[in-house]
Amino acid sequence: MSQKVLHVDGSKFQEEVVRSSQPVLVDFYADWCGPCKAIAPIVDQLSKEYDGRVQFVKVDTDMNQDLALQFGIMSIPTVMFFSKGKVEDIVVGAVPAAVLKTKLDSLVKTA
Repeated sequence: MSQKVLHVDGSKFQEEVVRSSQPVLVDFYADWCGPCKAIAPIVDQLSKEYDGRVQFVKVDTDMNQDLALQFGIMSIPTVMFFSKGKVEDIVVGAVPAAVLKTKLDSLVKTA
């Protein structure tokens, strides 16, 4: 896992995601989830490509059920894209890197 991807719990979510001056990709996942493991290397690679432009955060839904409930996470992986503290887009399930890149490019343009 890249050091560019922060693992965040409920106590740091406001600071690292909602109050972030940069757009934020949040990957809601669980350790036991196969599709979550499939997209983990993609998120890691994208964190390097978008370094300095987008903050990357992972939230373990098993350890942070309050956050999963707050954001209505029904399936994992769920990737949420935040800008200025608000959810701008959501992708559910394991998707190709190109899908996430398209969302990130749109997010960076509007930030």
